[in-house]
Amino acid sequence: MDCINRVWLSSDGMDEPTTDRRSLLTAIGASAGTVALAGCSGGGSDGDGGGTDENGGSTDENGGDGDAGGDPFSVSVTQGQDPTTLDPHDHRETSTRTVLLQTYERLLFRDREGRITDRLATDYERVAAGEVRFQLRSDVTFHGGESLSASDAAYSIRRVVDESTGIASPQAGQLAGITGAEVESETDLRVRSDGFNPLVVGSLASYCPIVSEEWTSARDPEDIATETNGTGPYRLVDYEQDGLASFERNEDYWGEQPAVASATIGGTSENATRINALLAGETDVVTNVPPQEVSRVRENGATSIGAVPSTRNLFVVLNDRGAPFDSRAFRRAVNYAVDLESIVENVLEGFGEPIGQLTIEGSVGYAEDVDPYPYDPERAAELVRESGYEGASFTIHTPTGRYLRDVQVAQAVAGFVDDLPNVSCDVQQRDFGSLVGEFTDGDQSTSPAAFLIGSSNPSRDASQKFNSWLLPSSPISHVGDETYADLYEQAQSTEDPDRRAELLADINRRSHEEASVLYLHRQFSIYGLSSRVSLTPRQDELVLLEEFGRGDA
Repeated sequence: MDCINRVWLSSDGMDEPTTDRRSLLTAIGASAGTVALAGCSGGGSDGDGGGTDENGGSTDENGGDGDAGGDPFSVSVTQGQDPTTLDPHDHRETSTRTVLLQTYERLLFRDREGRITDRLATDYERVAAGEVRFQLRSDVTFHGGESLSASDAAYSIRRVVDESTGIASPQAGQLAGITGAEVESETDLRVRSDGFNPLVVGSLASYCPIVSEEWTSARDPEDIATETNGTGPYRLVDYEQDGLASFERNEDYWGEQPAVASATIGGTSENATRINALLAGETDVVTNVPPQEVSRVRENGATSIGAVPSTRNLFVVLNDRGAPFDSRAFRRAVNYAVDLESIVENVLEGFGEPIGQLTIEGSVGYAEDVDPYPYDPERAAELVRESGYEGASFTIHTPTGRYLRDVQVAQAVAGFVDDLPNVSCDVQQRDFGSLVGEFTDGDQSTSPAAFLIGSSNPSRDASQKFNSWLLPSSPISHVGDETYADLYEQAQSTEDPDRRAELLADINRRSHEEASVLYLHRQFSIYGLSSRVSLTPRQDELVLLEEFGRGDA
């Protein structure tokens, strides 16, 4: 599990009106540098291309740092899902983000351990309670030939937080508190917030790719969704109807040239199809290797396993705007009904950790005193009776192939609930894009009453989960409890880091007591790797072509 020291992302401005970048990094990034990865495949004699050492440190026997030495080579990556769009601000899926971050870049970025690093911005400072200034690189051009300017960065931020800029971005919650951005000079950008905002730097290191204002504003949404024009190390050369994206190295890239010269990234929800393609040498990396296939991949001779605990928690969203989940007793009942330890052991074969809150351990706002719900079917049946919903029946909608054994997990959850004498539950398998479309349109009346979802948190700050899944004002929240909004506002307005962390932990405690969701587990990311390549898995689940190295095949 994560062993990150508690990091307060609001330390970018406290006692002095201006705080320099070194102070910001000390608070935001440096203390996040110690990350222990427990319970995943180690770099043992089987030559797994990424895992952990005996002390919990990240290892990669093949190097896997994406060094550009040696001859260029090609790579094929197969995810569990195709991208849903090429518009970098009009989605909320990691599978889509993985495709787009090959060609688009953020102001800042995070390394494999979550530490904040430079990208398009080289410096930043808080100049007032609600203002952070960023200095951009002066030598960057978009793939279309336009020079990067602060105007492009300001436009990109406004495109996420301000609907009048062009779209109602589903990523608005990821930049919560940011109200806009203004240009100070060709390379100086001022990001504004409504009052003190502790997450400006952390959010812009985790979200908001930068687009060309000239290129984007001149195009229809349909064109933006099928073409790209970024500043990144790879150019998109083809995007097929089935979602297969082809890339070639950007020879004019401002940074170091990566080792991979060309690549394809595709997706298929069928686990067997992905694994068979890897074993046959038809692809180099596959995501979401089912636990029962780990041995087969390891023993193949030309393939290995890389595994790491991710920043993603899985849970079942319970729409409390209607029956039966408008009853706290019923929501608690379904939590008590599920044997999480059994699911982790028997369905995930140990590649997971039961959870009782939305925040992963080591993040700001993690509540140390909140444990997973114990398995107690008798208590569950009693709570169903108290709720007045005896005989209730509901369906858990689940994506197929998006998360590690997602369908099997949903079936196990439904089975435990259905075993109660006074509740019926079943599962409906769904196309991921279709399901996402239903619960992100802001109309909870057309959303499934219960659906399995995974939510990552690369910022490692609890607020990023809360502003999406718990605040009633969020378009994807299915929770109507306004108390969350009050606690959240207090947490985001305080400049005391300890007070803020405790207020966020209080939200986790309340969410647990209210059973605002059906808590499941923290997901482990399991990758199948060809011996042609080396790659150390990231906790944020991104697969970045620039981080590949050549393997030993």
